[in-house]
Amino acid sequence: MDGLDERKVKILEAIIRTYLETGEPVGSRTISKYTDLNLSSATIRNEMSDLEELGYLTAPHTSAGRIPSDQGYRFYVDHLLKSKDKEISDMKEFVIEHTEKMEKVLKQVAKVLAQTTNYATMISSPNYNANKVKFIQLSQLDENQLLAVIVMETNIVRNKIIPLREPLDNETMLKLNVLLNSTLNGLSIPQINLGTISKMKEQAGDHSDIVGVVLDAVAESISQEELEIYTSGATNIFKYPELSDSRKASELIYTLEEKQQLAALVSDSLSSETETGIQVYIGNESPIQTMKDCSVVTATYELSEGVKGTVGIIGPKRMDYEKVMDSLKELKTQLDGILKKPST
Repeated sequence: MDGLDERKVKILEAIIRTYLETGEPVGSRTISKYTDLNLSSATIRNEMSDLEELGYLTAPHTSAGRIPSDQGYRFYVDHLLKSKDKEISDMKEFVIEHTEKMEKVLKQVAKVLAQTTNYATMISSPNYNANKVKFIQLSQLDENQLLAVIVMETNIVRNKIIPLREPLDNETMLKLNVLLNSTLNGLSIPQINLGTISKMKEQAGDHSDIVGVVLDAVAESISQEELEIYTSGATNIFKYPELSDSRKASELIYTLEEKQQLAALVSDSLSSETETGIQVYIGNESPIQTMKDCSVVTATYELSEGVKGTVGIIGPKRMDYEKVMDSLKELKTQLDGILKKPST
């Protein structure tokens, strides 16, 4: 850490963050209130004097406070990017492992459910519409390009290249990072309203266009998340005479294999979720035309707060509803546990 011990690093970071927020020289008393070091103002003053001698801080005019030097900004940026890069790298590893695990689990769920019920089954990957911003990292690639790394609470990571009219200095970059993270962290897309956007753009001043591009990228990070639907047991419908008519059966099998129409069922199931998480569609109640001669029972499972998926069983109207609902309730509980990220 360029010869700085942990205490000096924390004090330097606290001074820079405070100065970015206030624009005023920072004194030792201010830092003593905001750091977790439990140090006296006198000790902090000594550390600040050392940081000034080392070139990380400067004292403007006769003020008792300090402001960051270019060397201080450079240390802060490099230190910040290093820690964020590691966090992003760890998240990407988790996402890859988690995605592979999820796909395997969901396919197996659909298969086992079809075998145990003798009906057709489907299960969707989680829907991320309520996903929230975890943090945003801006860094300059070169004089003409800015890289925005957007990390959501479900560990979706998105990169966005932003063209620049002119290079940004360290202080401007840091102010934009502070503005974006202090405003957007913990918010979902529906919570980022016009008032929030207007205030952010006003605070960003000449760089309001950058804020706009980042907000668009946050929206894209959710909307581009494809809904995967896995099915199994389509041929089970031939076991029931009322569904085995060649035209009806071929249309139903096509729907299960082609899967696009199933997205409507997932959407309807999530928006109509009952207190138990179980939804029953009988005949014409189904949003899918080819399932008008069927009954469909769905359950909602939850990956994390607001991130949900749907599992469904498709069979004849005379299906064993009690058995199906019991199976889905048990499965729902198991999925809630299997797919959630273990706490660390």
